[in-house]
Amino acid sequence: MPTILVDSFTAALSRLTNEEQKQAKLTAFDLHSNPDQPGLKFHRIDKSKDPNFWSVRVSRDIRIIVHKTGGSLMLAYVDHHDNAYAWAERRRIEAHPRTGAVQIVEVRERVEEVAPPTSFDFVAQSAHHDEMAGKAGLGLFSTLNDDALLSIGVPYDWLADVRAANEDGFFALAAHLPAEASEALLEFAATGRLPASAPAVTADPFTHPDALRRIRPIANQEELEQALAFPWEKWGIFLHPSQRALVERSFAGPSRVAGSAGTGKTIVAIHRAVRFARENPNARVLLATFSQPLADALAKKVSVLAPETGGIVPRITTASFRGLAEELYQLEHGVRPRIASDAILRERLRAAAAAAKLKGFSERFLLSEWTNVIDAWGLTSRDSYATVQRMGRKSRLGPNQRARLWPVFQAVRDALAAERYTTWADVFAGLAEAFAARDRKPFHHIVLDEAQDLAPAELRLFSALAPRRVPTPCFYRATLVSASSSTRIPGRPSASTCAADRKRSAFAIGPHSRSVAPPTGFCRPFCATATARRTSGAGSSPSSKAVAGD
Repeated sequence: MPTILVDSFTAALSRLTNEEQKQAKLTAFDLHSNPDQPGLKFHRIDKSKDPNFWSVRVSRDIRIIVHKTGGSLMLAYVDHHDNAYAWAERRRIEAHPRTGAVQIVEVRERVEEVAPPTSFDFVAQSAHHDEMAGKAGLGLFSTLNDDALLSIGVPYDWLADVRAANEDGFFALAAHLPAEASEALLEFAATGRLPASAPAVTADPFTHPDALRRIRPIANQEELEQALAFPWEKWGIFLHPSQRALVERSFAGPSRVAGSAGTGKTIVAIHRAVRFARENPNARVLLATFSQPLADALAKKVSVLAPETGGIVPRITTASFRGLAEELYQLEHGVRPRIASDAILRERLRAAAAAAKLKGFSERFLLSEWTNVIDAWGLTSRDSYATVQRMGRKSRLGPNQRARLWPVFQAVRDALAAERYTTWADVFAGLAEAFAARDRKPFHHIVLDEAQDLAPAELRLFSALAPRRVPTPCFYRATLVSASSSTRIPGRPSASTCAADRKRSAFAIGPHSRSVAPPTGFCRPFCATATARRTSGAGSSPSSKAVAGD
């Protein structure tokens, strides 16, 4: 009998003591392996409106509430005896008559008996009330008819209460509604538009996109153990339909996912990386982000999401952008890159400006122009600087001003080369050129988090680390999971300002302790000892074509 895990079960499990959690998990494992074994004690909950609710004894006081039908066993709730029974008596589990998604519906009459008097006013279900509420226009949703409310998943017996809800009582009411209905009503209250409901792609109510935000079919014992090992990590088990669509979708080439803070872009990146590794047992996946602390956090979340015995975690490399580049540089050249710090760059720029008798440009401007234009775009000639588009820069420079500035930047470049200094842009550009020329790549798939500030050279390297085409067409090569433009570093050329961005697919998300293997093991067989050479750039970045490939 298939086992289905519900988010209400994992939430309730996390509120128990450690010893109570252990006992509840053991009983859940027994239910999954053989629900008919003699040691399990089932008791029908007679006062429940749903005849399929049963309690299962865990200990003297702890009970698991299951929803048992002929085709499945659903782990719905766990708590102390009286609380567990009260939870089941106030709910029923059914497929919504319009959307088809399975829902855990609070029984309105039972909620009315226990609801605090200050929460919201319950309304009698009557045609007369519906007519009067619509004419008065007092409710936030009084203009919505039954068809509109049912289309977004509002349970039938809550229709009158929803139409009568005002601004003060809406949030109290929303707590009793399914999540998809609450989200749609909140959007209507804020914008005046009712969002389209998730399409039912299957006749199975348990696989509807809205159902999968709260339930998870369990395939085997290992999957159940992993889901219950971290009951507070709901992101690892239940996904919002918009997140799940991006995780499971197949793309023809690179794509960029954008959204404001807190919309779950990082969660999509982690699930996408694990999906790549799970569906292809030979796939090597890079999951990279802006800084090392963020990369360490990603590694921990990957270990939470993927079973340790599944062989998935060792094939997912988590790293910071610069940490990966430094590792590859060492494998390529045998030494660590000697990066010129901002202090060194300021000193060289100051000396070059004085030697060229340059006036009218501040030291701060010179460093910014070097970092965000000259170095970022790999400019090595006066002509390339004269034609480059300085996207994101506040101050405009004419041809005469650029002609005066170029000797200073050329002098700085010569000084750094003479002292064997390099920059991060040089490191990324050289590695990109080296890996682009090789047939064998260290990774099959690239997933990048916090990618909104990637410079052209960085984009070019990540494009070169994976093949243009992968053997399995349902996988796409690179994902740029980035935040909104409001979190970008001002003035820096980035993923959203490159020409490649116009060729990528873009998607938006709306509001609503084992370490992962380092890149050394994956990259060493592919790294030759050839000297990395800097690529001379013109007005458009060479990385644009590379990233926009496929």
